[in-house]
Amino acid sequence: MTSHKTPQTMKPATAAKKLGVYLEATPAEFQEGVVSRDELNALQTEPPEWLRELRRNGPHPRPVIAAKLGISISGLARGGITDALTTEQIDAVKTEDPDWLKRERETQAEVRKEEARLKATRTES
Repeated sequence: MTSHKTPQTMKPATAAKKLGVYLEATPAEFQEGVVSRDELNALQTEPPEWLRELRRNGPHPRPVIAAKLGISISGLARGGITDALTTEQIDAVKTEDPDWLKRERETQAEVRKEEARLKATRTES
């Protein structure tokens, strides 16, 4: 008795999240199809030009924007950023360095410090 393995597939939204790109900016054929695990691996190891361009210039999804700004996704929302931004727009926010961004970076630094303290406490026990 032989078993036929069906390839594991995912929705385009899941694949876009794993690739770190904004789904609405991907090509129509990517948005309308399903992505197999093998296809995802191929996109990660040898990204096509459209994927390299999206990663380089955006628009970027919120998790990528937050990481580039050094803040949390919640901090983005508190700062009023709810839409995807291009790399140029992210750089403009960094250059402007608004008060909300400074506060969110301080908050993020405190959160990381507390996480490190808790981790150290756990490893000592």
